[in-house]
Amino acid sequence: QVQLVESGGGLVQAGGSVRLSCAASGRTFSSYTMGWFRQAPGKEREFVAAISWNGGRIYYGDSVKGRFTISRDNAKNTVYLQMNSLKPEDTAVYYCAATYGTRADYGLMSAYDYWGQGTQVTVSS
Repeated sequence: QVQLVESGGGLVQAGGSVRLSCAASGRTFSSYTMGWFRQAPGKEREFVAAISWNGGRIYYGDSVKGRFTISRDNAKNTVYLQMNSLKPEDTAVYYCAATYGTRADYGLMSAYDYWGQGTQVTVSS
């Protein structure tokens, strides 16, 4: 069982930056692929980024490539999402997710077994 708790959301102006954190419980965090998804009002949940257990493989959704950076610190059981050059369309609830091992379908919600409660990011124009 893995419990995930996101933090770091808030209100930011367009062009600004925010760093989200996701703290995981459990002693096997380093065995999990970690992902970030987001869901805007009235829209489906969207893949943002994923990172393999050792950070060797990193993937991004097309809408955030070049602006967002995912990273992890296995010693701290934490995964991060650094978001730069934010746009109003980045406004959403951001969710952290975990799945054991390596997954080829990292971009799909169905690949993940554990989810956090989400943190709101609002980007004002």
